[in-house]
Amino acid sequence: MAALNRRHFLRTAGAAGIGLAWALNSHLPASALDRALARTARRAVTTAGTTLDTVATPLGVTGYRRLASGPGWPLVVRTDLAAPGSTRDDRRTPLASFVQFTDLHVVDAQSPARFEYLHPLIGAGAFRPQETLSPLGASALVRKVNSLPGGPFTGRPFDFVVTTGDNTDNHEHAELDWFLTALNGGAITPNTGDPARYEGVQAAGSDTYWNPDTARNDRYQAAGFPVLPGLLDAAIRQFQSPGLGVPWYCTFGNHDDSVVGTLPDGLPIVDALYTGDRKIIGLDDGATRTLAAAMTDPSRALDAAAVLASGAGVIRTVTPDDRRRPFSTAEFVREHLDPRRTGPGPVGHGFTANNADGVDVFYTFPIAPGVTGISLDTTTLAGLADGSIGLHQYSWLEKVLRANSSRYYDWFGGLVRQSVTDELFVLFSHHSSGTMGNLLPDRRRPLDPRLDGATLVNLVQRFPNVLAWVNGHTHRNEIIAHRHAEPTRSFWEINTASHVDFPQHARIIEITANGDGTVSLFTTLVEADSPYQVDYDDRSPRGLASLYRELSFNDLHANLAQVGAAADHNTELVLSVPGR
Repeated sequence: MAALNRRHFLRTAGAAGIGLAWALNSHLPASALDRALARTARRAVTTAGTTLDTVATPLGVTGYRRLASGPGWPLVVRTDLAAPGSTRDDRRTPLASFVQFTDLHVVDAQSPARFEYLHPLIGAGAFRPQETLSPLGASALVRKVNSLPGGPFTGRPFDFVVTTGDNTDNHEHAELDWFLTALNGGAITPNTGDPARYEGVQAAGSDTYWNPDTARNDRYQAAGFPVLPGLLDAAIRQFQSPGLGVPWYCTFGNHDDSVVGTLPDGLPIVDALYTGDRKIIGLDDGATRTLAAAMTDPSRALDAAAVLASGAGVIRTVTPDDRRRPFSTAEFVREHLDPRRTGPGPVGHGFTANNADGVDVFYTFPIAPGVTGISLDTTTLAGLADGSIGLHQYSWLEKVLRANSSRYYDWFGGLVRQSVTDELFVLFSHHSSGTMGNLLPDRRRPLDPRLDGATLVNLVQRFPNVLAWVNGHTHRNEIIAHRHAEPTRSFWEINTASHVDFPQHARIIEITANGDGTVSLFTTLVEADSPYQVDYDDRSPRGLASLYRELSFNDLHANLAQVGAAADHNTELVLSVPGR
């Protein structure tokens, strides 16, 4: 389906009953939207290929909804932390341009160590109708980045791509292989177990899940999901990922280190599930509630293990596969360091030999001259989805920032000076400031006190040369202004939605010096390279990636608020940075 004319789209969408909040991004009347998009286009080098130009937009308001190419989202100038100068576009000097991927959740949907049967209680994290297509979705995102010439507001070619955690869904070796191959390039066969057929829950004949191959009154088809014979065979067929054309860096997430991102590792019965031949399709209500409780209460982990060891429930015999074995943090790092995994570089994708033991998986890396990235590890192996930062890592971060700051502030607000040139910094982590309240000790450093997000924010605000903190985990687009009474101590927190749940966004971030004592960070959302409207007969990689997006929108557990508001989408974030 071709992109719709903006005014025609608004008329037809209105006739179908679509809410104007989605179509207009900010409740603007059509004429105001047109003017905002025109202003955006005048300020940009190009808007093509981004959500500045067009956005996946739903048709209708009820039932299973198709998607179309709708009006783009205009640039919103955020002045929360500094006033923008009127001549900044004429004086703008590009400093860096990069792309953030986050929460790819490349998933082995057939793994016996998944708890899909919990989805009626805990939602999308347990089962998603689109999850079998996740490797294809990741590859389509790679294709999109490769198709773009650079940042839309500076034209600067991308310096790198960074992934901010939850690269895998259940930290299996198979998932790690598919993730690394998607970003580095090569052939992916997204299948485990029987090489000739799909053995996951979507072929088990249970009405709890979407059964795409056969017509039946399961809870998804009852909600309008289509019947697509042959889809599961197509989903596990080998395809080629082009690999990124620019260097990329990796940050660790909780799904990269824990059973389904929440249960602590090391429970023998859970570890045995990964490579065994028993896949649980369903449990009785009491057992299901016990397992669901363990996802948010680590003290219930032994109760959960007892349920899994009981042998009760609806069991499907599947083909065991050693590639499903969970990787340790050290194995995750060493796979990145393997020369066969270098792809477009750098070797290790940020990790070095110093990280190879899996204890400290944080590091610095060069973004561009005068700008340094800091990748943090906010996970803990104790369980639970949320995170924190250990005192050892916190002290390391303080040391890095202090050594590269011409001035910083002590805990009591006193100004400290050094004869060092300011380096600008951007922090990257998986967890956001609001999801760092999990203070359970990490067995990698069991005696290390854990610190929360507010403590990390206070540290960052001691250093005027930190521009932004870029993260994921929430699966939501949200940009937070961390204001300080001293304007130069303010910074931006940029949180981006996942690529497994709708809206499946990635984010371009461009950093510019404005020549007036301010810096601007342009944030532009992008979608994968796949058609907005699905052709149900198209089983090509692009066709399946298109279906991946549509299914994610219609997931029974989809939270459309994760799209965020206009001020969380395509923005110019202005920041006071003297001398820039």
